[in-house]
Amino acid sequence: MSDWAGVVIFLVVAVAFGAGGILISFIIHPRSKANQKFEAYECGVPTIGETWVQFRSAYFLYALMFVIFDVETIYLYPWAVKFQSLGLFAFIEMIIFIFILIVGLWYAWKEGALEWK
Repeated sequence: MSDWAGVVIFLVVAVAFGAGGILISFIIHPRSKANQKFEAYECGVPTIGETWVQFRSAYFLYALMFVIFDVETIYLYPWAVKFQSLGLFAFIEMIIFIFILIVGLWYAWKEGALEWK
């Protein structure tokens, strides 16, 4: 076998696994067209009034900014735990990482992504 045989086998299995899941789902899905299908479920309370409510995109931008900076700060904890054994190179890398975070925050602030309008 060539060096690429493992990659090709992995690719074929991955595509077959994905396509097989979609095919099985299509075969066994319920085909009921009853009105019960369109009722609210799992929440216990039927909706009253308009169910499609539009939110301002600013709310999603705040949430996205929070997730981005929250996930990026998770990388600070393992670095802080091993700070003594990492040396000067890791310290310089973390300074660069924090600088990139600060530049991203500055850009978001400059573009007005953090302002309530």
